[in-house]
Amino acid sequence: MTSRLEVFFDSDVIISSLISNKGAAYLLLNTTAVKPIVSDIQKEELVIVVKRLGLDIKRLNTLIEKKFRVAKIVVSKPEINKRFLKYVLDPNDAHVVAGIAASKPSFFVSYNLRHFKIDKIKADFKAISLTPAQLLQYIRLKRNRSLVS
Repeated sequence: MTSRLEVFFDSDVIISSLISNKGAAYLLLNTTAVKPIVSDIQKEELVIVVKRLGLDIKRLNTLIEKKFRVAKIVVSKPEINKRFLKYVLDPNDAHVVAGIAASKPSFFVSYNLRHFKIDKIKADFKAISLTPAQLLQYIRLKRNRSLVS
């Protein structure tokens, strides 16, 4: 595979990769096929969750600094709600869609896709929404096809 896939990660996937080094989330964040993206708002949220769960904050910071592009969300919280609530079922996830809009990834990865209106996200932001396992399967298929060609 020549170019890396730009992927916006929901916080749940990042937390999962910190909890276990055996799952799809960990594999995705440790493959060269993916260029991970997170928003600045999520970065703040992740610090809170990592502390609450008693996980290693240094591991989180190293992961974000070394692997992720951090997308800056330049609109205010009220503006995020005004513009992005129509893409989510849980209002607390509106900032995730703001991050997708700001970063323009090819893919959005979450364990909680049911919280998002994924068809609307695809139509408006051209980002395909998948679970970590689905994206891994896509990457493997793409690799296998390039080996055969």
